[in-house]
Amino acid sequence: MKALVWTVLFVLAGCTTSNSVNRNVPDDAVVNYSDVAGYEDRYSNLYDDFRAYPVTCEENCYPPSPLIDCETDMQDCQFTGTNPDSTLNAGFTVTWLGHASFQIQTATGEQFLIDPVFNQFDWPVNWAFRIAEGFNRTPAEVPEAVSIENTNAVLYSHIHYDHFHKGDIADIGTAPSYLVPLGFADHFPEDGYRVMEMAWYASEKIGATTAYFVPAQHFSSRIMVPYLYEDNDKTLWGGWVLEQGGKTLFFAGDTGYSPHFKDIAKKYGDIDVCLLPIASYFSEESPRWYRKVHTTPEDALIAATELNCKVMIPWGYGNASWRMGDKTSHSALFRLLYMKKQLTNEIPLHILNEGESARF
Repeated sequence: MKALVWTVLFVLAGCTTSNSVNRNVPDDAVVNYSDVAGYEDRYSNLYDDFRAYPVTCEENCYPPSPLIDCETDMQDCQFTGTNPDSTLNAGFTVTWLGHASFQIQTATGEQFLIDPVFNQFDWPVNWAFRIAEGFNRTPAEVPEAVSIENTNAVLYSHIHYDHFHKGDIADIGTAPSYLVPLGFADHFPEDGYRVMEMAWYASEKIGATTAYFVPAQHFSSRIMVPYLYEDNDKTLWGGWVLEQGGKTLFFAGDTGYSPHFKDIAKKYGDIDVCLLPIASYFSEESPRWYRKVHTTPEDALIAATELNCKVMIPWGYGNASWRMGDKTSHSALFRLLYMKKQLTNEIPLHILNEGESARF
């Protein structure tokens, strides 16, 4: 009997391969810890008390737009307008897969997946949603298998369920490198993944492209068992700057507006392509909290100006989003188009529908 037990354990152990996990925290990196007693090991925003938003739409924020065709009021829509011609020649091909998921290709052939989530929420949230008859989104666009196989690196902004899905990791596989925030690697299954945990402003070279992990104004949490366990802010959060041949692409991650955008601009200069979130800010019960950790459309427009973006691509709304903190699937896009006119914002917008690509 003992021999049988050891045989089973040996077989089970042989079915897994240990991950390769490294930490990238150079001397010039930034790591900001909580100053709350008993939680000094938790991470904190650089501008946690910031509330001085430059502009806020107060009324009539969602007027109709002839550029958006919807099945019902601001719901189940397609952008039908004409995007401006791009003369950037920055070498980035951007495909929006839905919600926060992007596929990026560079001029030198590197391919990145950012926050790939192709399914519904991970267990146990998907299970809880079924019991409570919660909302499930329309499935996101999934690249063809041959396209996924060409991925050089997978980049995650933070640990939340709508940005990180363990089942999708299994589908993507162990061939690419995984660049993640500090504290993130413990959430990977042991199956031979190459994981690099990174602090703010740390960088990693992927072929001819450099990936920089940069700050965001957000938070992290994934597991909560009342009175027993919680992991609030045990992992870091942030955004990504990709630089290749002097050209840059910025993915902000989930974030509220704060001076961190000016910090990023000061460190990396004008950004060529900006992927900025515009949704998940609406809440009648907790408007201050939602605004703190998610940019409104007008916040995103201000951020694009501070980053001196050559083009801004909005995300977070859409038919493949979960509509958390939104009035409807496309309400944020209606507000964005309205506020761009109100602010006379001159940053070019390039609006994608899910599954569409554009080269800049």
